Amino acid sequence: MKTLIPFRAPFGAALLALAALTASAPALATEGGGSVYPVGAENFVCCALPPPGVYGMVYGQSYSANKLLGNDGSVVTPSTFKVNANALVPRVVWVTPYQIGGASLAFHAMVPIVNLDVRVAPGMSQSKTGIGDIVFGTGLGWHLSEHLHTVVGVDFFAPTGDYNKDDLANIGRNYWAVQPLAGISYIDPEGLNADLKLMWTINARNKDTQYTSGQELIVDYALGWGLGKGWVLGVGGYLYQQITNDKSNGFTATDNKGRAMAIGPSIKYDSGKGWFLTLKYQKEFSVRNRTDGSAFWLKAVVPF
Repeated sequence: MKTLIPFRAPFGAALLALAALTASAPALATEGGGSVYPVGAENFVCCALPPPGVYGMVYGQSYSANKLLGNDGSVVTPSTFKVNANALVPRVVWVTPYQIGGASLAFHAMVPIVNLDVRVAPGMSQSKTGIGDIVFGTGLGWHLSEHLHTVVGVDFFAPTGDYNKDDLANIGRNYWAVQPLAGISYIDPEGLNADLKLMWTINARNKDTQYTSGQELIVDYALGWGLGKGWVLGVGGYLYQQITNDKSNGFTATDNKGRAMAIGPSIKYDSGKGWFLTLKYQKEFSVRNRTDGSAFWLKAVVPF
């Protein structure tokens, strides 16, 4: 196997820090209803590492939503509300020649370039472009068989993106976060392809707002069938559930945990020469205390 199979989904794009809305809307899950992790980022071949070497990839995302749902599923934003988030995210992965317990040791880093545009009403809008929150981490990957692969790892999110608590749009979360993860991939060029990655996000306190977002459980998944000649067709998406309550200035926020699901068509093409592409569209549903929208994802992987 010579293509890169990443052990971690990327960056912190689509950071919907809509704090300005909370003055007129019910409290949102996590601060502003956002997250350091862009749910649904991963796709086919999420959880198998390639041979030792240095690999590069680029993620592209385009997310849009025109409503934000409250705790009972009702829309809590005006009809003029709209958010668009676009990101281009270069990533470098180093799979070392070292092994621990039979697993390959790997490191990676990502630097997202994000454009976020938020419009609430005429005269009430904002757009920002810049570097988002940088992500770095490490992982271990096992090849259990020719088709079955698994990883465990941990990622760290650094508060490098632009943030101002009084702004409508922010491309950074303004706090550190750590995310343990584990995943498994079954890969057959002419058969079943199945991927599952579980992530648990632990958020630190935002020092400017004294707000600590709750812990989050995130599952990215993909399921498809290999057609041969490098092509895989199927579906992909995510499951999101906030597990613990938010805290602010010593008080605990109750009955406002976020949740969401998404599904949509997914496609992969593997050149057989070390590079591959994945493309998917996903539509969100069963949303609570978050924006309800859709996203396009593109991932390109090339070995150096």
